[in-house]
Amino acid sequence: MAHWPAQRTPWLILATSATLLVFAALWFQHVQGLVPCVQCVYQRTAMMGVALLGWIGFTAPHLLGVRLIALLGWIGSAGAGLYSAHHHIYLQTRANPLFTSCSPFPDFPQWAPLHEWFPSLFAAGGLCTDIDWSFLGLSMPGWLRIIFAVYLVIAVSVVTIRLLRLRRL
Repeated sequence: MAHWPAQRTPWLILATSATLLVFAALWFQHVQGLVPCVQCVYQRTAMMGVALLGWIGFTAPHLLGVRLIALLGWIGSAGAGLYSAHHHIYLQTRANPLFTSCSPFPDFPQWAPLHEWFPSLFAAGGLCTDIDWSFLGLSMPGWLRIIFAVYLVIAVSVVTIRLLRLRRL
């Protein structure tokens, strides 16, 4: 596991899995007609981050700088996605819908209004409290919480094992 960051195959698996999940989200939106909410958009953005950083890691895993950028970005994106999925589940299950709502527009930085530039990917119109889809008793953010947690555990494990191995040398 300590050697994974320097190999292309683990990066390919990460990038491919995250890319397929982004395509699945787009399929649910554009084919199945599920309208994403703001938290869905944030989770999609985080998954795109995992995918992009996986592809970056895949391109040149032999370069230390590329590996560091890809690993740190992977951890950041997976952490952001996990936080957003967890918050989304809170909104769906525990928050009072009369007093808790989500914005109809994502809060992207002014210098990068992705929801205006690419509305088919980043525009939101759904309600965060609605559960429009579930599988095996979990809503979509429930599954994404598991997926982001797995991504994060793997990334942190790889970094930890790598650092412990370097420390022994």
